[in-house]
Amino acid sequence: MLFARRSLLVSPAPVAATALALLLSACGTTPPPVQPVKPAPAQPATPPVQPAPVQPAPAAPARPAKTEFVPVRFSSLPGWTRDDVRAAWPAFMSSCGVLAKQADWKEPCTIARGVNGNDEKAIRLFFESFLQPHQVVAADGANSGLVTGYYEPLLQGSRKRGGPFQTPLYKAPDDLVTVELASIYPQLKGMRLRGRLQGKKVVPYATRAEIEKADFKGKELMWVDDAVEAFFLQVQGSGRVQLGDTQETVRVAYADQNGHPYKSIGKYLVEKGELTADQASAQGIKAWIAGHPTRQQELFNANPSYIFFREEKLPDPKVGPKGSLGVPLTPQRSVAVDAAQLPLGAPLFIATTQPNSEVPLQRLVMAQDTGGAIKGAIRVDYFFGFGPEAAENAGRMKQSGNVWVLLPRLQR
Repeated sequence: MLFARRSLLVSPAPVAATALALLLSACGTTPPPVQPVKPAPAQPATPPVQPAPVQPAPAAPARPAKTEFVPVRFSSLPGWTRDDVRAAWPAFMSSCGVLAKQADWKEPCTIARGVNGNDEKAIRLFFESFLQPHQVVAADGANSGLVTGYYEPLLQGSRKRGGPFQTPLYKAPDDLVTVELASIYPQLKGMRLRGRLQGKKVVPYATRAEIEKADFKGKELMWVDDAVEAFFLQVQGSGRVQLGDTQETVRVAYADQNGHPYKSIGKYLVEKGELTADQASAQGIKAWIAGHPTRQQELFNANPSYIFFREEKLPDPKVGPKGSLGVPLTPQRSVAVDAAQLPLGAPLFIATTQPNSEVPLQRLVMAQDTGGAIKGAIRVDYFFGFGPEAAENAGRMKQSGNVWVLLPRLQR
């Protein structure tokens, strides 16, 4: 432990010493109280006149409510001391590959390179020394939200249409136009407008229903044998396809989206009175489709969003797909968040329960992905990984949870 402590706090010595010195001297500041503005003394006038009525100053516009990060101690995190943080360390180091480019994260990520990734105490000491947990509180004052799950599915497919392989996975079409709104309005950083050109105007791109009816011949990436699994592949955002002709397994990754908002087909079925909220899991939805095959396309069309894919090689089946951060996802240590509310790449601590259970699920995870349905400050999609067990757990995950974000101490 002494050697690990040296490697954590001394190597590299100048950087760590500076960080600790600043950490010990850091303190919060409180803005000075606003002093009331005194009216200027009246000036005598000749001849005397009646003073004009004083007009009240216009009220300052109310500040919009926003997400708050409330500093807390690590001891406030339920289950922090029981979590084996070694399992989260590879995911954190992957995040650091991106975060280190930011000024606030450069020093902590530099120090992290000297930590022994097999030493649980050294890793915990690193987090407790250099990062500060903050409870996430939504704009409406809520400190709990929804935790769902996702996974990497496996489909059966072929590069050519034939036999059971009749459902296409499409490549991004050439006429899909993406406008980065931040290039015009900096306050809209991270927001994009998608559509197609019609003359000199950008108009909305085709909805799911329109794409299903359109002639996209030549845009097929590959064909799969199950339309339901193809739909759920779009919900997950990426997956694997085992090609029947070659027995090769490839990864299909998110390439683009048609620009229409994601709408939950589970919510659609609940609103139609077809399922209860408790029944609207992935398993429950698939069972409903099996019992109502003539309404399958109606249900799919309730979600106008459509995902296009690209093919990637699968050099190591143990490595997860890349998330929005651009790094591979780590099963049960990577989550998707709303990047407009939480910093992408940052460590989070979540306190929720196992799928459809009261068994606690309290652990350190990394915000490494986003999703069309993941909106809100306390809204987390937990990546379960690959395989039947991951699919089962992800389909049933719909739990309440709390979230804390860990940020560099020196930035506050």
